[in-house]
Amino acid sequence: MAEHDFNPMPPTPAPARTAEVMPATPARGLSAIEAQQRLRQFGPNAVTEQERPAWRRLAEKFWAPIPWMLEAAIVLQLALGKYVEAGVIGVLVLFNAVLGFVQESRAQATLQALKTRLALMASVRRDGAWRTVPAAELVPGDLIKLSLGGIVPADVRLIGGEVLLDQSTLTGESLPVEGTTGRITYAGALVRRGEALAEVTATGARTRFGRTAELVRTAHGVSTQQTTVLRVVRNLAIFNGGVVIAQVAYAAVLGLPTHEVISLTLTAILAAIPVALPATFTLASALGARALAARGVLPTRLSAVEEAATLDVLCSDKTGTITQNALAVTAVRPMAGYDEPRILALAALASSEGGADPVDSAIRSAAAAHPAPGEPAQLRSFTPFDPTRKRAEAIVTDSAGHALRIVKGAFATLQTLGTAPAEAAATAEALAAEGYRVLAVAYGPLDAAPQVIGLVALSDPPREDAAELIGQLRAMGVATVMVTGDAPVTARVVARAVGLKGPVCPPGPIPERVRPQDYAVFAGVFPEDKFHIVRAFQASGHTVGMCGDGANDAPALRQAQMGIAVSSATDVAKSAAGIVLTEPGLSGTVSAVREGRIAFQRILTYTMRSLTQKLSQMLLLVVGLVMTGHAILTPRLMALLMITGDFLAMSATTDNVRPSPKPNAWHVDSITMLGVALALCSVLFCGSIVAVGRYHLGLDQARLQTLASVTLSFASQGLFYVVRERRRLWSSLPSGWIIVSMLANVAIFTTLAAGGILMSPISLGVIGAVLLATIVFTFVLDTLKAAIGAHLKMQ
Repeated sequence: MAEHDFNPMPPTPAPARTAEVMPATPARGLSAIEAQQRLRQFGPNAVTEQERPAWRRLAEKFWAPIPWMLEAAIVLQLALGKYVEAGVIGVLVLFNAVLGFVQESRAQATLQALKTRLALMASVRRDGAWRTVPAAELVPGDLIKLSLGGIVPADVRLIGGEVLLDQSTLTGESLPVEGTTGRITYAGALVRRGEALAEVTATGARTRFGRTAELVRTAHGVSTQQTTVLRVVRNLAIFNGGVVIAQVAYAAVLGLPTHEVISLTLTAILAAIPVALPATFTLASALGARALAARGVLPTRLSAVEEAATLDVLCSDKTGTITQNALAVTAVRPMAGYDEPRILALAALASSEGGADPVDSAIRSAAAAHPAPGEPAQLRSFTPFDPTRKRAEAIVTDSAGHALRIVKGAFATLQTLGTAPAEAAATAEALAAEGYRVLAVAYGPLDAAPQVIGLVALSDPPREDAAELIGQLRAMGVATVMVTGDAPVTARVVARAVGLKGPVCPPGPIPERVRPQDYAVFAGVFPEDKFHIVRAFQASGHTVGMCGDGANDAPALRQAQMGIAVSSATDVAKSAAGIVLTEPGLSGTVSAVREGRIAFQRILTYTMRSLTQKLSQMLLLVVGLVMTGHAILTPRLMALLMITGDFLAMSATTDNVRPSPKPNAWHVDSITMLGVALALCSVLFCGSIVAVGRYHLGLDQARLQTLASVTLSFASQGLFYVVRERRRLWSSLPSGWIIVSMLANVAIFTTLAAGGILMSPISLGVIGAVLLATIVFTFVLDTLKAAIGAHLKMQ
């Protein structure tokens, strides 16, 4: 492969314009009047930001299934004149809304980062004179100057001069490309060398960079948290609807007064609301995020933490993610009579010193690391690399005082310039086939044709931890797929080096129904391709993670359930990602998956506890109505159960759990089946206690309501200990916060019931008996749970 002539993606035509744009003449450029007309026609050279007002984003938090149920309960409480109870429920609604609003506010950073990535100022020729204008004022047809160190402000076509362009944040290719007349380059590329005149072909959202911004804005991966909460609420709502209808019908048969029927209905609604479920998802993820931050992993979206638990496919960019994003000398092939240090020393003399050319910097670094013995030759003159001649030259003086010529460049160029050993061509071809960048070094007297004395192969080497990381992910059930804008040959070599086995997707359009198992490598892809690959994997039922570092990765990072920006990532990639690594390497990805699975287990515990408890409460309402002819619980008692039970149970987010060995998944139907089985057992226990209170102890209706609420409260604690372990409840110790929350719950209800606070009093002896019975019931329930859980294969 020729030095500096690697083109990772062929020039593509400029985006279609809404009207024919005539280019400016090189002598004068556009006139100011014509530039203004085109600015009105095409709009500013900027990414249009569409941001929803904060008040609207906050209002949306009150428009969802759980808020609807709570809001309906508030209306009923107000209708009954229960203002204190209505106020308590209103605080719960506000609490959940504020948590969701704060979390969503982080997502607004992405588009702003994309806007600021455009160059702020540009040198443009207008009315025959060069002037500096804001990049936002550039229009198609403008003539601009590209200079060393500048950022290309729009999509352009070079019409004069030569530049070395770094497009790594756009294409994913670490090697700079030579820009000569006729080449199209894209907004956001960095000029590493030279100067050129260019015509603007596209601006703003019509640029390739702008279309990347638009993809990021429209990308949206549906969180499993959203899906799970909706399915749990749906199941509870369906069941609760049946309970309410049955209760109202039975109340009508009994002839209960209207106000008691309304109170009964309100109690049933409150009994079904998993009020703290969204907050528990958020809190568990926040605690996981704090643990990850201590390991150098910063989540930018809390949902990314629990999404990591379900991750089963990782789409990893190559450059800067699996590789180091830095050229290095990989191999040196000296010809007869020379050794590697000698070849590197001579190649370094024909390389620019202190420049920005990555090829020359890599060769000089390798030469310094492997010094040649003896007195070094003295440099007399140096001719930098010329893309037209495709070589660099140096004139040196050896220790004997002889003037010698060193030439470094593409093998084909040096082969025609001088002579080469017979094996050199085959060696160069073999190295190129391995995806290496191959340079030849020729050497000889000034008055003779130089002879090729060695070959230098360069590449962007894999990170040291890349192969280990991929192996760990594979052991955890996560398949890794490389998705890169680099050439297929190079991508294949890197994939093999890090242990990615499987075919490379052939060049051309990405198949619409592609699956992770179809290919191990997707090479030569554009940002849109990465975005669509992630969506295709998601459509086939996978939870997808995307690792990347460049602006070209941003749309896929945003679309993936877990976008991961590595430590060297651009601001655009970091803003689009859900997780940002602050330390070199990818060990943070494994940490994220493990911590996500811990958070998942904690959330699963709360979900199973909440679902089972809600079903128990609704069933007990039916049993109590049949047994006593009246409501066995009041809205006030149900509100107390919600506060002490639902919110104290959030201590599950601190529990001691084991991460599962394979990706987790929300099997809501299986969770519901287990919840129904446990709820039936729980209501049998609670109903038996109420029956004892009515028929044996002779308690009146008010005290039966107190007894029912105490029994539900204690049983919920036993249920908590049962569902927190997938095996037997004694298999692991609970966290300190869980023990504290259990003691607090028991103490609160014991104090209220014994003291007759907010409820009719019952004796401490009755309360103690219920507590002892609950302990025995807990062990019986745990046996049933273990059998059902094993049958449902819950982990």
